Amino acid sequence: MNTENSNQNMTAMAVKLIKILIVLIAAFVSNTLKAQDSNIQLWEKANAAYLSQSYNEAVEGYEQILKTGQTSAKLYFNLGNAYFKNGQTNLAILYLERAKLLDPNNKDIDFNIAFVNQNVVTKLEPLPQPFFVRWRASILNMHSTDTWAIISISAFITFLLLAGLFIFSKIVLVRRISFISGIVILLLSIFTFSFAGKQKKKISQRNSAIVFCPRVTVKSAPTATSTDLFLIYEGVKVELTDSIGTWKEIKLADGNEGWLQDSCIVKI
Repeated sequence: MNTENSNQNMTAMAVKLIKILIVLIAAFVSNTLKAQDSNIQLWEKANAAYLSQSYNEAVEGYEQILKTGQTSAKLYFNLGNAYFKNGQTNLAILYLERAKLLDPNNKDIDFNIAFVNQNVVTKLEPLPQPFFVRWRASILNMHSTDTWAIISISAFITFLLLAGLFIFSKIVLVRRISFISGIVILLLSIFTFSFAGKQKKKISQRNSAIVFCPRVTVKSAPTATSTDLFLIYEGVKVELTDSIGTWKEIKLADGNEGWLQDSCIVKI
C-alpha cells in the first residue's frame, strides 16, 4: 500500500515537473519569437530609413538591433554603410571590418572596405607575403566559422557511413572504395574542423583594432617619455601584438611597430 502511494506521489511530481518545464520552454520560445519579430521590424525600418537617405535614423535602428544581442555580417555591413553615409568614417571601417570577420569571403564587404579606406589619411603599403601564406589565408577565408563547422560535421557523418559500409559489405570492390574514400573524407573533416577553429579563434581573440584618435604619435616603448617613432591618423587598421597597462603594442600592414594608448583604438 505504501509502495503504491509512493509511486503515485512520484508520478504526480514528475507530471508537475514536466508541466513546469513545458511552461518554461513555451515562455522562452514566446520571448524569443517576440524579440525576433521586434528585430525584424527594426531591420525593415532601418533599411527603409537608409533608402530614404535618413542615415542617422538608419544607424539608430541598426544599433538598437545590436543592443538586443543579435549580430550578423549583414547587420554589421549595413551599419557600416550607414555610418559612412552619415560621415562617420571610423565607425564605418570598424563595422565593415567586423562584418568581414563573420563573412571573410564576401566581395561586397571587401569592396566597401577598400572604398571607405580611401578617406583614411594614413596610406600603407602592405608587406609582401610568401605564396604559401597567401594561399593558406585564401583557403581559410573561403568560408565563415559556421560554414566550416557544417562541412566538417557533414564530412565526419559521411566518414561514419563509409566506415559502416566497409565493415559490413562483403563485396571486395565496395570495401576497397569505401576504405579509400573514408580516409579522404576523414582528412577533409579534420582539416575543415581546424579551419573552423582558426576562424573562431580569430573572432574571439579580436587582435585587430581601428584608430579613433584624429592623430596619434606611436612610441618606441609603453611610456609617454619614450621616443616618438611615427604618426598615424584615425581610421587606420592595426594589429595588436602586446599589452602593458593602458598601452598597446601595434603592428601596421607595412611592418612598422610601436606603442600607443588603448584609449585611441577600438577593437574590431
